Amino acid sequence: MKIALMDSGIGLLAAAAAVRRLRPDAALVLSSDPDGMPWGPRTTDDLTTRALAVARVAAAHRPDALIVACNTASVHTLPALRAELEPAVPVIGTVPAIKPAAAGGGPVAIWATPATTGSPYQRGLIRDFAGSVDVTEVPCPGLADAVQHADEDAVDRAVAAAAALTPADVRAVVLGCTHYELVAERIRAAVQRPGRPPVRLYGSADAVAAQALRRTGVPADPAAPPSTDLTVILSGREAALPTAALTYAEGRLLAAAAATR
Repeated sequence: MKIALMDSGIGLLAAAAAVRRLRPDAALVLSSDPDGMPWGPRTTDDLTTRALAVARVAAAHRPDALIVACNTASVHTLPALRAELEPAVPVIGTVPAIKPAAAGGGPVAIWATPATTGSPYQRGLIRDFAGSVDVTEVPCPGLADAVQHADEDAVDRAVAAAAALTPADVRAVVLGCTHYELVAERIRAAVQRPGRPPVRLYGSADAVAAQALRRTGVPADPAAPPSTDLTVILSGREAALPTAALTYAEGRLLAAAAATR
C-alpha cells in the first residue's frame, strides 16, 4: 500500500506519522511546496494551480490514496483535486476537529491562520457542529511559518500571543492548521491555567489517516513490519526530508524508518 500526502510545507508530517503508526508497512510519498508557501494569502485560483501541481507530482507515484494535509488547500481546492484525480486516486481532505471538540462541551477555542479565522468556511463549521457551545476563534499570525522553519523563538512568540487571546476557561483547543500539531505540547502548556481542568487539544491527523485507510479498504495493522519506502518531493523536486522536519518527533519517526534502507 502507498499513501501520498500533500501540503504547502511540513505540516503534513503529523498525518504522515499517523499513517505510519496505523500501517507501518505503508509506503509514503510526501509532496509539498516550500517554494510557494505560505498558501493562505494566495488567491483561490493561484492556490488551486499550485495545489494541483503538488498533487500531480504525488499522483505520478501511483498512490492508493492522497491526503490533502492542509486546511487551506482543503477549503479552497478539494473540488478541483477530486475532479482531476478521482476515482483513480481517492482524495481525503482535512477538516478542523470542531465537532469532536464541541461534543466534549465548551468553552472551545479554535486556533487557525489569520486567513481561516473568521472565514465563512470556519464559521459554517462552528454553526453546523458547535451548537450552543461557546467558541472563540483565535488567529495565530506567524505560527505556521515559525513551525515550518523550526524557529524556536518565533514559535514561542506566536504561541504566547495566541494564548493571550484564548479565554482562561477553555476546555478544548482545536488545532486548525496542520503545522500546529507539530508543536501541540507547547500549545497545551501555554493555554493550561493553574487550577483548571486539563485542556484537551484536537488535531486532525489521526482522523485523516484513519479515513485514508477506510477509503483504500485496508484495515489498520500497527504491528505490520515497517516499510522503508519514503519519497519526499519539494516543489516538484525529489529530495531528503528538510532539516527543519527533523526538529519534530514526527519527522524523526519518518526519517528513522527510511534510514534503515
